Amino acid sequence: MSVAGIIVDDQGRALLIKRRDNGHWEPPGGVLEAGETIPDALEREVLEETGIKIATPAVLTGVYKNMTGLIVSLVFRCEAIDGNPTTGAETRALRWATRGEVVELADEAYAIRVLDALDAANPPAVRAHDGVRLV
Repeated sequence: MSVAGIIVDDQGRALLIKRRDNGHWEPPGGVLEAGETIPDALEREVLEETGIKIATPAVLTGVYKNMTGLIVSLVFRCEAIDGNPTTGAETRALRWATRGEVVELADEAYAIRVLDALDAANPPAVRAHDGVRLV
């Protein structure tokens, strides 16, 4: 299981990271560690990858299953409460992106997570993908 946090600024843009390992633009997030709660993992992953501390609880905006990688990801819309966007060990670059830029930069499987969080639909979206495209 993994988590991702979509931080939205006052202009309605989402913070994306460019990963060091594969160069892809994605929302910050990652896999839960053994014994870690979902909120703790979300806070840790966002802080590690962006330098930003988020408010909790965050709003669940979607559940996504990678049908080939067999990973379920919970995605949350987050509010920044401290820190400044910064790169780190896992992050090559950061960028505040508009809806259109998200679609251009990220693979469909990750762009939809950001778009769903920007829309903050209720109930949360439940989707499946093959690692790149929705299925």
